[in-house]
Amino acid sequence: MKVTVKYFASIREALGVSSELRDTTALTLAALRDELIALGGAHAQCLVRGRAVRMAVNQVMSDESALLVEGAEVAFFPPVTGG
Repeated sequence: MKVTVKYFASIREALGVSSELRDTTALTLAALRDELIALGGAHAQCLVRGRAVRMAVNQVMSDESALLVEGAEVAFFPPVTGG
């Protein structure tokens, strides 16, 4: 299936792209994250297990068990703080 993956803040800066259209066999956010980590390089560094990464599917904050569907918009971003 095809999904749009969007990257924000420091993840976007490290990857050098703000979004990409990806073909994936992943059925969950966890599986998609693993596919991206397997690409190596900056993807692996930014999304590695143990690093805090927030995720959303179709603009709804989601955990890694969230299911993906054809045409979904997935977002990865670091946790933010503010005041």
